[in-house]
Amino acid sequence: MHRSAPRLTRILACAAVPVMLVVAGCSSDSDTQDKAGKPGNSTGSSPQESSASQKSTAPVAPAKYAKLPEPCKALSAKTVQELVPKVKNKAGTAGNSSDTGVRGGCSWNGLEDKGVKGSNYRWLDVSFLRYESDASLGSGEQRAREAFQKEVTKTAATEGAKKVRKSPASGVGDEATAIAFDLKKTDETFKYATIVARTGNVVVTVGYNGAGYAGAKTPDATALMKDAVTAAKEATTAIATANK
Repeated sequence: MHRSAPRLTRILACAAVPVMLVVAGCSSDSDTQDKAGKPGNSTGSSPQESSASQKSTAPVAPAKYAKLPEPCKALSAKTVQELVPKVKNKAGTAGNSSDTGVRGGCSWNGLEDKGVKGSNYRWLDVSFLRYESDASLGSGEQRAREAFQKEVTKTAATEGAKKVRKSPASGVGDEATAIAFDLKKTDETFKYATIVARTGNVVVTVGYNGAGYAGAKTPDATALMKDAVTAAKEATTAIATANK
């Protein structure tokens, strides 16, 4: 039996994005010579202070990537249509960002109504976070590596998540982790497949989830994750392309 229009509209709003940053002081020395008549430190800085000052201003490696791709164009139209049947907005919905050179995101969702066979809902999103090198904070790559680990931990701790599984995602950026879990919403079990990846100084997160309604089958977790990996590979490649 076909579902009612209000029911379909409410379903489209049900998926949430498990989505979307020393200066050493120097005291002056009024004496230029000590009691033995030896010249003092003309700068007034002790050896320890000089060492600390040099360390705080030590150069760090420049960030590998200076730009981010346009989030809604980071995935091909073909990939979006394959992963999100009956996609509501093919161009995607861009996330809010006060600095698109540092962070950005985009999402797509769709509900494929199969009448008496039920409906299939899918949500896909991609987000980017770019880190600059900073003498006091570390290289862009080091900062991105730390952010990558935090994002993996955060995703695995999603509130209400059941059957959480983590595993390496090979072939995606410099390092990547796949996180899969189940989440109960609107009386249905949603299957989630998230890829958190790092390429150079950029952290990429691809979230893909779905559910079956009114008799439609619950998405296969393995197939869902395979598609998420495909999208993540495209997203990391888009970063390199944007910086050519």
